Amino acid sequence: RVPSVKLEKAANILKAVAHPIRLAVIDLLEQREELNVGELQLILKVEQALLSHHLIHLKDKGLLSCRRDGKNIYYRLADQHITGII
Repeated sequence: RVPSVKLEKAANILKAVAHPIRLAVIDLLEQREELNVGELQLILKVEQALLSHHLIHLKDKGLLSCRRDGKNIYYRLADQHITGII
């Protein structure tokens, strides 16, 4: 039996967030709606390079959207339904 499109999408989201840092980012953005990289780094206590790697991965998978304001990049969930799948 071929999985439905809905199940395929859910599986892809779960694969994309299958890391503790990525799950923590999703959780924080669910609570706070939008955070910049510096704020995420302070809360999660991880190096910026590592955090940036995970943020880019989540953005490339379509789970996060971002906007630039001067030197700051702000991230938010691209779709609030992501947390329901997780």
